[in-house]
Amino acid sequence: MQKKWSRRLMMMLAVGLIFILAACGGDDSETEGNESTSGDNESGSADEVVIDFMHLWPEGSSKQHYEIVNEIIAEYEEANEGVTIQTEILGNEQYKEKIRVLSTSNELPDVGMTWAAGYLVPYVDGNMFAPLDDVIEGPLADQFVSGTTEAFALDGTTYGLPLELNITPLYYNKRIFDENGVEVPTTYEELKTAIQTLADNGVTPITLGNKDKWTGSMWYMYLADRIGGPEVLNNAIDRSGSFEDPALIEAAAEIQELVDMGAFVNGYNGLGNDEAKGYFLNEQAAMYLMATWDLPEFTTNEDNPQEFRDSVEYMKFPTVEGGEGDENSFVGGPGVGLFVAEDSDVKDEAKDFVAFFVEKWGEQSVEKAGVIPATKVDTETLDLPEMYIDVLNDLNEATNLTLYADVQMSAAVADVHLDMIQALFGNAVTPEEFAENQENALAEEAGE
Repeated sequence: MQKKWSRRLMMMLAVGLIFILAACGGDDSETEGNESTSGDNESGSADEVVIDFMHLWPEGSSKQHYEIVNEIIAEYEEANEGVTIQTEILGNEQYKEKIRVLSTSNELPDVGMTWAAGYLVPYVDGNMFAPLDDVIEGPLADQFVSGTTEAFALDGTTYGLPLELNITPLYYNKRIFDENGVEVPTTYEELKTAIQTLADNGVTPITLGNKDKWTGSMWYMYLADRIGGPEVLNNAIDRSGSFEDPALIEAAAEIQELVDMGAFVNGYNGLGNDEAKGYFLNEQAAMYLMATWDLPEFTTNEDNPQEFRDSVEYMKFPTVEGGEGDENSFVGGPGVGLFVAEDSDVKDEAKDFVAFFVEKWGEQSVEKAGVIPATKVDTETLDLPEMYIDVLNDLNEATNLTLYADVQMSAAVADVHLDMIQALFGNAVTPEEFAENQENALAEEAGE
């Protein structure tokens, strides 16, 4: 089942994608402007096509991304005689500001980069981004991981093609599991049994830095999905459902049962995520729920001992008996994507280029830059650590991708959600109060 995105939900998203923007890279202080990959091609014969492409991966701060982009452009130009891709490259914040300024005079580049959800709204409302469903249904048919393009859609029309993706596995230390006689759980009941065994043996079952709040939200999101299915939380947020849905209250109750079992590291509500991750890196906790942006920590980062890296594996979040969700439904989010300007003089050529770019990016980015692409990847031809291969294979089988809950919300409602998550983990509210507070915040914002 793919995630459906309503226009009302998109209008709520005013804050930007905090997790994914961090992953997209780019030192905002660096700017490289008006760079042409094929010499001076601003003028030429009538048969010559110039596609202006603005991106946010400068060589100085995003060298691997920068080099991949140039390789793709060179390959495209070689295969398409008479077409020149002219690039302008800026750091992250400078890029966003220039795109905003250009939009006021309707002078967007032919191809540029965009973020999902609420970021799209003013550009789509201004008729500045071209619909790209024809590209998805044509040259890129069936190539995207389920749920990624939906994040770039408004009213069922897609306006961006995602390049990057993060999902959230549950990492575990196999050595700690083996030493304590713990089997890898596939159901939630088995997970609770594993937690109880570890706790009884004096081992911290799970590390969690819930001072940051979004970390605890991911635990709640998975339980909501596994109990109520992939739509129940999304429906509560977009007002087609309610946070007082029994499945969402049950998910909150399960969080507090985990707390009462001693599942989480001592002081979890006062620990930042980086502090909490240290418990896992130092083999002082058996499990850690975090997005795939941390894959290098467990595979290629030589600052972490090889013995530790060899011990780390991951599991899909277990299913709940009698629940509506399945193990191939993931919590996560797409990163930056590509848009085509609606008023581009070379719109057809620009669409052809972005289709080519997305396909080649998917083939190269994971191996050359450690990026999980938003497109499905043939892992048989890649030379990657096994954990990357496993994640990519799992993504090819994904049934759903649910965007991080606070990213789906407006800033004010997200604050309530995250505060309630921390209060829930701290046993400061009941599951019913947890639901009621969020429902009230959403209703108030909607003017109900």
